[in-house]
Amino acid sequence: MAGRIRFFLEISAEEYLHYYRGAAQNVATTAVDGRRVRFPASVLRPFVTSQGVHGEFLLHYDDHNRFIRLERIGDLPGR
Repeated sequence: MAGRIRFFLEISAEEYLHYYRGAAQNVATTAVDGRRVRFPASVLRPFVTSQGVHGEFLLHYDDHNRFIRLERIGDLPGR
């Protein structure tokens, strides 16, 4: 069954450079519901600012747990 995973990310610009340069290819984080999620760092490119990547995201996946798309749905709490 296709689904979605909601999570928050706070990656500084300096930290994101490791992904950009290929030192790390995947981002791993914990979803709001406690699940661990891992996805290609390249899908974050549209969301990178001069401060890095910050916000609340929703990752959509298919019935085979394959990535469909990522959307930014909000800011970090308290920002």
